[in-house]
Amino acid sequence: MNRLARETSPYLRQHADNPVDWYPWGEEAIERARAEKVPILLSIGYSSCHWCHVMAHESFEDTATAEVMNARFVNIKVDREERPDLDRIYQLSHQLLTRQAGGWPLTVFLDPPTLLPFFTGTYFPCQPRHGLPGFTDLLMRIGDTYAAKRAEVATQGERLAAVFANLERLEHESEEDDETLMANAREQLEAMYDSAAGGFGSAPKFPMPTAIERLLRHWARRHADLSLKPDRVALNIVMTTLTKMARGGIYDHLGGGFCRYSTDRRWTIPHFEKMLYDNGALLALYSDALGLGSDSLFAGAVRDTAGWMMREMQHPDGGYFAAQDADSEGVEGKFYVWRRDAVKRALTEDEYLLVETLYGLDKPANFEGKWNLCRRDSWRSVVERLYLDEDKAEALLASAKTKLLAERVKRVPPGKDEKVIAAWNGLAIHGMAKAGVRLGEPAWVDSAARAVDFVRTRMVDDGRLFATWKDGTVNYPAYLDDYANMLLGVLSLLSAVWRDDDLDFAIFLGNELLRRFQDPDTGGFFFTAHDHEQLIHRPKPTADDAMPPGNGVAARALLGLGHLLGEPRFLTAAEQTVAWGRGFIAQHPASHCTLLTALEEHRHPGELVIVRGPGEALAPWLAAARAGYRPSRLVYGIPEDARRLPSYLPPANPLRLVTDDVDPAVAGYICTGLQCSAPIKDLAEFKKAIA
Repeated sequence: MNRLARETSPYLRQHADNPVDWYPWGEEAIERARAEKVPILLSIGYSSCHWCHVMAHESFEDTATAEVMNARFVNIKVDREERPDLDRIYQLSHQLLTRQAGGWPLTVFLDPPTLLPFFTGTYFPCQPRHGLPGFTDLLMRIGDTYAAKRAEVATQGERLAAVFANLERLEHESEEDDETLMANAREQLEAMYDSAAGGFGSAPKFPMPTAIERLLRHWARRHADLSLKPDRVALNIVMTTLTKMARGGIYDHLGGGFCRYSTDRRWTIPHFEKMLYDNGALLALYSDALGLGSDSLFAGAVRDTAGWMMREMQHPDGGYFAAQDADSEGVEGKFYVWRRDAVKRALTEDEYLLVETLYGLDKPANFEGKWNLCRRDSWRSVVERLYLDEDKAEALLASAKTKLLAERVKRVPPGKDEKVIAAWNGLAIHGMAKAGVRLGEPAWVDSAARAVDFVRTRMVDDGRLFATWKDGTVNYPAYLDDYANMLLGVLSLLSAVWRDDDLDFAIFLGNELLRRFQDPDTGGFFFTAHDHEQLIHRPKPTADDAMPPGNGVAARALLGLGHLLGEPRFLTAAEQTVAWGRGFIAQHPASHCTLLTALEEHRHPGELVIVRGPGEALAPWLAAARAGYRPSRLVYGIPEDARRLPSYLPPANPLRLVTDDVDPAVAGYICTGLQCSAPIKDLAEFKKAIA
């Protein structure tokens, strides 16, 4: 056992039995490296990362490799999910040094006096292949270079430090107006679009929900404005991409949930890890798309993914777990793929014929002699080809999936990272709350509410949110993403069901964002709090990545909170953030979709619809307000007995209809900017006002 055995991170504990003398990040390791004048080998990964497992098996579990690592380096292992600050900084360092995209595992060699990197890479094989050096040979060369060329290493570090300093000071000016920036993003996304397979770019292909949402909002705004030409191309990109993903192998057709990315451009074979943040964002996106009209494929993906999150990813006390592994029994995808005869044995003849046709089991295997399930044709085409009645076909598919899932459960499951991460829970809460409202599933809303309660009661200590929880222990003061995504999630939950404690929690999160992270000089928010450990760089993220950037999410959430409360402080902070971020957006708008959406919401404030009255009487009013896809409308139903209200609302609903039952009336308020209508007490009048 090495020092990692004392850690709570499942990823670090996976390496506790390595012969490598691992340290967690901290002063003990850094001071030892400085005293012994040897470089630091920093390895960053996460528990469900396939290539992290490969490098661990090939190198970190190998005694000969470990001997070289221990003799020539101080070795530090970091979980990128616990320390996104370190990951963000050293991923950026890798991009600056190599001009290549980063990834995991990230392998970084640091000069201990400055902690600046002098060599970086990602996965290295144990033996040379595919143009990559063998890891042990690389270790020997880097150790020799560091000992012989210390001055050159220091000089390179100084140059990198200067680049970081310039990033912090750089002011980006843009002469383009806001509409041009949004139009440029739309054009760039169309240029990136894969018209044959959906999505953006080629393999590996990621879902990119922020880009899809930007195009959907772009279409909706033009569709709502009769003076603008409808953008059917943007809508086609959205619907085609969502359809291809929901049909594809990146989606788990039996258990629900989307994998992190596809290894091919046609979404057929994923890396099989499932991340909570992806599924939260995709739940919200598919729920928005269902606002355009019913779609059984989309609705099925939402239902099964919400079911997976509640069944497999939720702690009994409410918080959502971080991830499921790609591997089981040391083999990637083993849990998910099928042999054809195993499917035949599990099903009736009619069920198998439908499954064979829908999922292509009559075609060549697509994954190492087995089948990863993905729809080969549209549902309607399959039903017609088999001359089936629609209802019977749906019943056959449902029974077949139930049987196959029951068979799959008997297999050794993939590992699960049971950390609860505040930032990722915020995205999951956002998605579950929106999905529950869209499809009328109160159990999903309740699931989101339990997650909020978990974070609020288990992960806030001494007035401060913490980033992670595991086995009863919180770790690491929260980062910008934690506060911003949780605020977004809590506001989405408040929109689904009003709870006084959630409004208090939202106000706490908004206040802490401003107090701990806001840049008072230029606007925007730092990724780390003002009292955080000083590192080689303090980023202010603006670009979309695996997760939406904290500045974009914070601006959107603060706009929502500011309008709900009528609180100018939050609105001003959001305005300053988008003003500061405009120059970054202008450099490449398509990479800043989240921040662009915040800019749009600031420049074109939408409607805030508030309905008050007895809880059971609110339903038809809320249904009318929530109908369709209206991204610029926020809807809140506040029950009559709520004690925590926006200050501009009366403490109790004074409007009562005189009826035989003397029931209190429902009152609707329609607000734009900081001005609200007089209360509307007639449902027909309310429907007309919001039409």
